[in-house]
Amino acid sequence: MKNIFFLFSALVLMTNCKTAVPAALETPKTEADFPYYFKATGNEPFWSLRIGADKTVFTSMIENKELLEFKTTDPEKAMDANVKTYHLSNAANKVSVTIMQNDCQDSMSGVVAPYTVKMEIKNSSDLETKIIQGCGSYITDYRLHDIWVLEELKGKKVSISDFQNELPRIEINASENTFMGFGGCNSVSGSIFSEKELLRFTNVISTLMACAPGNKEDEYLKALQSSTSYEIGNNRLTLSNPSGVLLIFRKVD
Repeated sequence: MKNIFFLFSALVLMTNCKTAVPAALETPKTEADFPYYFKATGNEPFWSLRIGADKTVFTSMIENKELLEFKTTDPEKAMDANVKTYHLSNAANKVSVTIMQNDCQDSMSGVVAPYTVKMEIKNSSDLETKIIQGCGSYITDYRLHDIWVLEELKGKKVSISDFQNELPRIEINASENTFMGFGGCNSVSGSIFSEKELLRFTNVISTLMACAPGNKEDEYLKALQSSTSYEIGNNRLTLSNPSGVLLIFRKVD
């Protein structure tokens, strides 16, 4: 019995002695705790940024800037490049966040991210603006991660007779930003490029099987690669571009 008591006491002591993570540097445990669509980090000193639809949260090991929260505003967009700048403020701080589509390598891990992030931070007690830089990436909508079968092509319902034995489908891997599937005649695969409210299907490749006359695979693939935005609802994935709705898929898994 004494041995059991000592073992229990040791376990409690070990648990209490674990190094605590500063509250300011803790990240949400689930997407539901704080849903965000862009994340960025930097080193020396360590900092982390999360941008959500309603709230932006900055945590760091910078004195007086351990935890800053802001209401997310619409970004300014550059005319000639994929560059966005958020101007954020609260009662004591003003921050600008510039996100540039440019490969960025983490100085510690060596991991390459698709965006370079520059932040300028100033609060009421600062004499100078603090400028920091890091790397970031957009979070692909997890709802896309599924299998979708084509239901409409440019406003018209499709049938198996429009293709070859079965309807086109895509299986999206949101964590890897890739997709694969069937085009109506050939197997297809490629990458997806995702930002907030933006979705593009890129680097599309397919097998080279000859298609029967009247097969609409070519029309389908052109529409897929022309899409730039999406909506998800009622188990449907709708792909559009500025000219209108191009494709509607039905969720099957």
